[in-house]
Amino acid sequence: METKRTPTERHSEENRSLARLARQYRLIPWISLLLLVAMIVPALYTFAQGPRVIQFTADHDNKYKVPGQKVPVITVKAKEVIKFRVTAHKGSETDPKYPGCVHTLSIKELKDQGWDVCLKEGMNEFILVAPSKPGDYKIECMSKCGKGHDDQNMKMTVTG
Repeated sequence: METKRTPTERHSEENRSLARLARQYRLIPWISLLLLVAMIVPALYTFAQGPRVIQFTADHDNKYKVPGQKVPVITVKAKEVIKFRVTAHKGSETDPKYPGCVHTLSIKELKDQGWDVCLKEGMNEFILVAPSKPGDYKIECMSKCGKGHDDQNMKMTVTG
């Protein structure tokens, strides 16, 4: 058997329902903010670390030399941001096609993505993004720098 409620009782009951609903909806902005922070903080941490630094030498004997390696190989992840620190020493020749360059750091098939860098005498620092496609790439000097120039190359392995 249902009891009849007065308009005041019905109004009071509706107000309690609305108050309960309002309390529930007040949590939504806080939950949204918490989720947003949970997504942004790891990205900021990664960004703050900066790119990985890879150091090597483009030497006067027209060879790339990676410290601790007999045969120079660089391994990077696909789309990784890399900061290169390359010490370049002048070879026995200079190439008029590349004025001011004692060597270059080039990947022929990726020239349009910035992989054709002029290396000047001394320390060179620059940032490049690794290719998105995993595989082995040949880094070579395109500036005729002297005897042995044709063998001045190294392998870059891009992992997925």
